Amino acid sequence: MASQQPFPADDFSIYYVLADCTDHSDTSPVKEADENQPHFQGVTGLRNLGNTCYMNAILQCLCSISPLMEYFLSGKYITALQKNCSEVATAFAYVMTDMWLGDSDCVSPEIFRSALGNLYPAFTKKTQQDAQEFLIYVLNELHESLKKYRRRRSCEKTPIPRCCRKVTASESSIITQLFEGQLSYSIMCLKCENCTYKNEVFTILSLPIPSEYKCSLQDCLQCFFQQDTLMWNNQIHCSFCETKQETAVRASISKAPKIMIFHLKRFDILGVMKRKLRTDIHYPLTNLDLTPYICPIFRKHPKYNLCAVVNHFGDLDGGHYTAFCKNSVSQAWFSFDDTRVSEIPDTSVQTATAYLLFYSCQPFFIPIQKCKS
Repeated sequence: MASQQPFPADDFSIYYVLADCTDHSDTSPVKEADENQPHFQGVTGLRNLGNTCYMNAILQCLCSISPLMEYFLSGKYITALQKNCSEVATAFAYVMTDMWLGDSDCVSPEIFRSALGNLYPAFTKKTQQDAQEFLIYVLNELHESLKKYRRRRSCEKTPIPRCCRKVTASESSIITQLFEGQLSYSIMCLKCENCTYKNEVFTILSLPIPSEYKCSLQDCLQCFFQQDTLMWNNQIHCSFCETKQETAVRASISKAPKIMIFHLKRFDILGVMKRKLRTDIHYPLTNLDLTPYICPIFRKHPKYNLCAVVNHFGDLDGGHYTAFCKNSVSQAWFSFDDTRVSEIPDTSVQTATAYLLFYSCQPFFIPIQKCKS
């Protein structure tokens, strides 16, 4: 049940508590790692190039996903590069290599911003951008750079219910293998009860927030997957009734990705009115159960563990992004605030500022690096 205590109007107060009131100026030169301090692989800060905290937070989260890092650090990506659009993937590989194999406390992601900015100039401007939108562009461009065409299977060995059939994709990449899932929508006419199905692929699930004060991730999931009745102007044309009818629509997951990304819809825009939902959403660090939402025949990965979080502080007109990531080498959680990196206890990973949640259905291991000759 929602708490009646209003959330603070400015969640930067949480940021200052997390940051321990330290100076976050980013004007000092990149310094070498202190020999007396252990430098874990994959625990490297990123320079802020002018309101690029959104980019740094996303890069840190992707850097924490071991299967993706192994693909780039081992050099496997080179054979998949498309001739006409390899710049983004190559730049991404350079930055990830610096973050995993370099010996500096922080590195500059300028080469990656420049490569992506050639395609999307908005990211070269020193203006705040939405981290979720940036992530969509990054995953899409990495897929375009690394995609391979595959043959379609002519038939299935065993019959599969229509509601659970998967869309046969002709393109595959490390991005689709890790992040791509599929939703199946059952659409039933409430007059003749005829049911049709529609499949839709996704890489990020945008979840509504059902409370202004307090709720859980399961509450958000239940709200997303609950049956919706389309009435009045939203009626759908029924091919059997040959006219528009009231319709019941329900979604389920017919293919669960290995990496599940949840976008918590904190930004609400109604006409000229804009606001940020500062709801305190409780999300589990381990054993997130997605069984109720997955088509029974495809329940291979029903439980997921948290591996990274993007936090947002501030409002729609201005704010700041940070990331929490679990390191596969030390199995410890780290806070990444541009160049500022610190280890944090598990209890600090749960905050009221979470904006993107990354879950994995399998434990991460240390990425295998390319052998040096």
